[in-house]
Amino acid sequence: MGEPSAEQIAERAADLGLLNDRQLEEVWGQFGSRNVASADFQDALLRREMLTSYQLSRLIRGDRTGYFYGNYKVLYLVGSGSFARVYRAEHTKTGELVAVKVLRNRYRKNPEQLEQFVQEGKVGHTLRHSNIVPIFEVGQTSAAHYLVMEFVEGQNLRNFVKVRERCEPLESLRLIGDVLRGLDYALDRGVTHRDIKLSNVLISTRGDAKLVDFGLAAAGKNATDTALIQSPNPRTIDYAALERTTGVKRDDPRSDLYFVGCMLYHMLTGMPPLSETKDRTKRMSKTRFFEVVPIGQKLPMLPQSVASLVNKAMELDPQRRHQTPREMLLEVDKTFGKVGDAEAAAKSSPHHMKMSESSLRLAARQSGEIASEPDAKRSVMFVESDEKMQDFFRSQFKSHGFRVLVTNDPARAIARFDKFEKGADCVVFSAVELGKRALEGFSQFARTQTTQDVPAILLLGKKQREWTSRPELTKQAVESKVRRVVKMPISLKDFCAVIDELAPAESPESV
Repeated sequence: MGEPSAEQIAERAADLGLLNDRQLEEVWGQFGSRNVASADFQDALLRREMLTSYQLSRLIRGDRTGYFYGNYKVLYLVGSGSFARVYRAEHTKTGELVAVKVLRNRYRKNPEQLEQFVQEGKVGHTLRHSNIVPIFEVGQTSAAHYLVMEFVEGQNLRNFVKVRERCEPLESLRLIGDVLRGLDYALDRGVTHRDIKLSNVLISTRGDAKLVDFGLAAAGKNATDTALIQSPNPRTIDYAALERTTGVKRDDPRSDLYFVGCMLYHMLTGMPPLSETKDRTKRMSKTRFFEVVPIGQKLPMLPQSVASLVNKAMELDPQRRHQTPREMLLEVDKTFGKVGDAEAAAKSSPHHMKMSESSLRLAARQSGEIASEPDAKRSVMFVESDEKMQDFFRSQFKSHGFRVLVTNDPARAIARFDKFEKGADCVVFSAVELGKRALEGFSQFARTQTTQDVPAILLLGKKQREWTSRPELTKQAVESKVRRVVKMPISLKDFCAVIDELAPAESPESV
């Protein structure tokens, strides 16, 4: 089956409520005819931001459901796990951005898993704290169960650590302090987390840590041992194994603190303290807890106060562990004061993060990194094939006032300048995924009459760094006063400085 025509795409979008008649007439009017190539029509919808690339790809595929959940319209897929999928969505009337978590179909018919999901929503709805992601709504349609929650611009702690390989002590302590503040608030209301792991901590663009997914808090009280062991979530088994090993009752608050210690260990060393395995029997084994290498052996230069904090949190004897989140938080704050001063803390803040390939895919950085004032008049077009990087470029640069355009095809980027008066103020050809197609597009952009004076950037990833030393490639990547080759990692501040240099903002006097 071939790609649908422009009229078929328009009909599908209208039938599903994604576009109204006025919007469609606006697009048709742009072309002056309905006899339009499908690719050009798709470009127009994306350029005008009437549809997202995620919505458009599903329309082309012929999907009929999954565009709306209650009053919320899905924009992008943010993450997908074994238990649920998470989407970025907006309220159809107010435009408010939220995250919508949708239970996978295979668990809707499982009473215990469905109850866990619903309880997650009910528990989260009662918690309102700056270090906990709030849940606004628990909903269902004839085909799905879903939760509506705050959308946190940023990344989860697992990806945060993966990008950095390991974190500095001060930064680790600051983030763990945020986690403990959330746990302390919840415990004051009789709620434990029961699913403490790196992926359940979100790091906002402001650098704050927020806990998400209190789903197992309720499930742990009611589910049978069999249900817990058969849970799609491996951490459920870890909690059961820990509590069996240490002889405490299920839902002991100190179990959360053990896994907070595991997170801190992982952040500092870059490696998990417990051996990783997908085998459920091995995951239940007591030996995993006794085989943990003390953090002092992993990091001999780690300050003793930090090592002592980690060791106490991960004590197998619950009586020797921290007894409450508040008690551990007090020690974290005390240790933070010992380890560094205000200057060291500033140096380890998100203002100094570097932008690598992984962080581009998965991170939105500190908002204060952008040096120039927001300028809504400037538009930047990114030529990028990876959807996660597309989402990153959109969120990061739109939040700082730029109009962001995205296409996955270098040829289409050039064609936009043929058909429209001004495609963009600056074009970024990202070679991270496109490889030599980006290089060829960058080169053709300089040779094409309608684009040769338009500012352009060729963004090289780790795999393409050596291109700059190969004559046959450097001939295609010639720099000029309107063309630059940029290599990652590069800070967002420096990246935007290049755009500012190539495509300066108009001064108020010139407007």
